[in-house]
Amino acid sequence: MAGKISAKDIEAVKARTNIADVVGEYVALRTGGVGSLKGLCPFHDEKSPSFNVRPSQGFYHCFGCGEGGDVYKFVQKLDNLSFSEAVERVAGKIGYTLTYEEGGADPAYGQRARILEANAAAATYFQSQLSTAGAATGRDFLSGRGFDREAAKLFGVGYAPQGWRNLCDHLTAQGFTPAELVTAGLASMGDKGAYDKFRGRLIWPIRDATSAVIGFGARKLYEDDTGPKYLNTSDTAVYHKSQVLYGIDLAKRDISKQQQVVVVEGYTDVMACHLAGVTTAVATCGTAFGDEHIRILTRMLSSEADVPAEVIFTFDPDAAGQKAAMRAYADSHKFNAATFVAIGPDGLDPCDLRSQKGDEAVRAMLHARRPLFEFAIKQKLSKFNLNTLEGQVAGARAAATVLAGITDLATQSAYVRELAGWTNLDANQVSDFVKSAAQAIAREGVSKMRIADAPPASLETQEPPDYLRDVSSAPVFGAVNLNDPINRMERTTLVVLVQLPTAMPKQVFERIAAAGFSAPAHAELGRAIVGALASNQKILEEGQNAYLRAIAALLPDELHALLSEVAVSQLPVSDEAGVIAYAEGVMLHALGSVLNREKNQLQAALRRLDPVADAAEYRQVSKQLIELEQQRRSLR
Repeated sequence: MAGKISAKDIEAVKARTNIADVVGEYVALRTGGVGSLKGLCPFHDEKSPSFNVRPSQGFYHCFGCGEGGDVYKFVQKLDNLSFSEAVERVAGKIGYTLTYEEGGADPAYGQRARILEANAAAATYFQSQLSTAGAATGRDFLSGRGFDREAAKLFGVGYAPQGWRNLCDHLTAQGFTPAELVTAGLASMGDKGAYDKFRGRLIWPIRDATSAVIGFGARKLYEDDTGPKYLNTSDTAVYHKSQVLYGIDLAKRDISKQQQVVVVEGYTDVMACHLAGVTTAVATCGTAFGDEHIRILTRMLSSEADVPAEVIFTFDPDAAGQKAAMRAYADSHKFNAATFVAIGPDGLDPCDLRSQKGDEAVRAMLHARRPLFEFAIKQKLSKFNLNTLEGQVAGARAAATVLAGITDLATQSAYVRELAGWTNLDANQVSDFVKSAAQAIAREGVSKMRIADAPPASLETQEPPDYLRDVSSAPVFGAVNLNDPINRMERTTLVVLVQLPTAMPKQVFERIAAAGFSAPAHAELGRAIVGALASNQKILEEGQNAYLRAIAALLPDELHALLSEVAVSQLPVSDEAGVIAYAEGVMLHALGSVLNREKNQLQAALRRLDPVADAAEYRQVSKQLIELEQQRRSLR
């Protein structure tokens, strides 16, 4: 293909090309006035569209960064092409056959063009191999996950035969040199020459937004394959994994149209979503979701669309998936869209969910998506025992750091109420935690600025902010305010538990003692009572002194005075019958409080669960709630 492109053809291609169609493959365009379209600029980060396209004139211009030009310049800059390559790319889109003049420069399509040609030929070869006898294991893999031949054809899935030079021999016979195949990432060079990079694997072609094959993803099929489970094309002139999203060629139009993108974790998950009708699904290729991926998707999500833009992440429920979800949360503010997370029932990913429960289950999983803020909050809460008062307070303090990062005050206020419900705390108390967290974050920001400006010698070790400290690491028992009605009732209950342990059935006694108390000193005494009973099942039969010694042995020294005070407190009755009636009345009231608290805790737990993703646990907690309500009613 010697010579330079005819000037006549260059103008003819431009005249026949609608620049809006080309730009629209990369940017979501909306009407911006008479004869004008606008969208988010692909050349710089922005949240309000300043990028304009005028199809009638064939030009684009960004009023934010100043970039502008014709369709060729747009393709050149965005895809890093030479001018000739850009003309050839645009001509290929409209099916125009170019002519070349003799005596000019020899573009030879350039290295990039040769890589794309080699990739296209390799993709065709791999697809043809999927129907061969040697690919039976690959076909079984696909059918076992619910993908038939039509599905494989739609996504171009193929098979790389076992052996060392199958692809190399096929492509060199078509005129590609071994050096070109190595450059394209299709082959590696050894002592005996080039050999296939992908061998004995199922192959997915990875296409860019223009549907050009830029690389491949290969899945291991055989146990004697010592390579990684998934092997991807190495970075080349056309493939940069940090900028690649699998499925973008199929999803781009619906992402722009629906103003939604679903980010899944693998090739089969993308296939499952699209086949289930979720045609906005994409996945990263061998790397974490990052800034470049965000920029690509942001261009397709318009801030001024009629439908609010949303990004839905799906992650595996394992530790790696949870870590990835928290990374996505940390970057969520970079999207000009609402961000959500969807987790399948029983932790199933979209592929397994579709193969086990059908297309509707995949759509239901995504319909039941939850805000990413909520997911991050619950991740913080998962590290604490929310069935204890201490755990509820510590969990709320930890989760408050997430709420402090929510810039929209109305949204933040709504999550304060949600967090209060999940932890069974007062909303005002949670609001105070959030304010403290925000102040601490601000202090840390100022501190980091000062440290950055200071010489190394001035750096000093600083205490972590209060809201980040482990509250359980250093228990502190302050004076108990008995003017508080809750504290006063707790003290009365402890007096009966210490002085009259046999005045009630043992199971009632132990349930009240183990329920926990709000005041730290009271809570510690309650734990000591439970511990004394657990260490000696017959301690109550050994007499009051033995019982008190057992409790004292489990108490910190600073609380021995509290135990003495409780043990000698005068009861407001004078005869034995009155003592029993008084004890029964106090315990009845305490048991009612325990049941109410347990009910509130179960309701909080129910609010924290997703009815779809946590279906089994949701049913179990609902059952417990019904049983507890029956106990409360019988008590009344």
